[in-house]
Amino acid sequence: MKAEGKHFTKAKNFEGEKCLVVGSGISGIGSVELLEHMGAEVVLYDGKEGMTEEELREKLPAKSNAVCMTGELPEKIRTEIQAVVLSPGVPVDIPLVKNFQANGAEIIGEIELGYREEKGRVAAITGTNGKTTTTTLVGEIMKAHLGEDKVFVVGNIGNPYTSECLKTTTETVTVGEISSFQLETISAFHPAVSAILNITPDHLNRHHTMEAYVAAKETITRNQTKEDICVLNYENSYTRAFGERCPARVIFFSSARRLEQGYYLQGDKIIRANDGREEELLDIHEDMNLVGICNVENVMAAIAIGEGMGVPLEIILGVVREFHAVEHRIEFVASKGGVDYYNDSKGTNPDAAIQGIRAMSKPTVLIGGGYDKQSEYDAWIESFEGKVKWLVLIGQTREKIAACARKHGFESIRFADTFDECLELCTSLAQRGDAVLLSPACASWGMFPNYEVRGEKFKEYVNKLPST
Repeated sequence: MKAEGKHFTKAKNFEGEKCLVVGSGISGIGSVELLEHMGAEVVLYDGKEGMTEEELREKLPAKSNAVCMTGELPEKIRTEIQAVVLSPGVPVDIPLVKNFQANGAEIIGEIELGYREEKGRVAAITGTNGKTTTTTLVGEIMKAHLGEDKVFVVGNIGNPYTSECLKTTTETVTVGEISSFQLETISAFHPAVSAILNITPDHLNRHHTMEAYVAAKETITRNQTKEDICVLNYENSYTRAFGERCPARVIFFSSARRLEQGYYLQGDKIIRANDGREEELLDIHEDMNLVGICNVENVMAAIAIGEGMGVPLEIILGVVREFHAVEHRIEFVASKGGVDYYNDSKGTNPDAAIQGIRAMSKPTVLIGGGYDKQSEYDAWIESFEGKVKWLVLIGQTREKIAACARKHGFESIRFADTFDECLELCTSLAQRGDAVLLSPACASWGMFPNYEVRGEKFKEYVNKLPST
């Protein structure tokens, strides 16, 4: 079931062209450096209020010749720019981007830019939930097979593709966690193996409709052929339906039913079905350190991707047996005073947070709330099923979530104005034998710069609690 991984002709690079990079985060700075390496004339622009050109300049290497701009772009720049590289946080439908499109500029993102210098094979993973765990696990599988120096793990996981692509060779593999935002701006990007782990409502404030969000996820297969592989979740209605029209060869995995072909969970065992033969691969309790059905699905996807990339099964299973939870994803922090504390700060949407609740085996004090991404919380509340004792709410969405909880008959709700107050309240509400779970079902923006900082704050607080 190995993908051929043939090399295809890449789109042009940007030697001699005038290029605009929009956004000055790590992907934006990486894009500037790569474009200058290609021989482009680069303008770095950030429209964030209060940002100064001096601050932009400080983010760049001293050797950079990029022009830094803030505020309103001059008309001369608008007409001269031949290509625009958008950072993931920049929507493709804002007037600035549409104006450049109307002037004939090529619009791409950092992932596409990095791919244009890629020399090896690529495995790319997307989905609403599970991307980071699966990408990290696949990265470890590839490193065990090829060696640390021949594998690059990039993308939404926090390592810009543009920082690694020049190190690639025909012998290397790049494993990418690719978000829907990043998929909006690909054109030549062509993984040998892709995966769409699941699709549930998220980022509708950015994509506006579920149809647009689903289409963005499916774009990961845009350039694939039947010589390539796409790994899909049979238990997700969107990905199952996509299997019928996917341009790549489809491999399904399922956590709920037997498959004639693919990977599935039967009782406590992960089974591989291939050409009429079935083989037991793992016991999910004895051979895995990860908890929850969501992680069983992530492991099945990672096995399928690893085999699709040509890794021997014994290497894959050896890595799975040693692999532990990714930080901030249903991460056990400590047991203090008879209470178990779990950090699931990466549960930034209701479906991800449902997986966090499902992984709990004790009465749970749950921390929820944060930035409003226009999500609906009904399914999340319904998943409490007598397991959640208290719901402690913070942030912009707390009143919206509280109203939804009460509509479903859940009244054990407390509010906190600050994160510190929230943590102290949870500690006072939790009794010996309970669990406290940070799984907010919301993004962290407004209170924290990202979910990592939120999770670190939670762990710092827990680790300072007395042990008894």
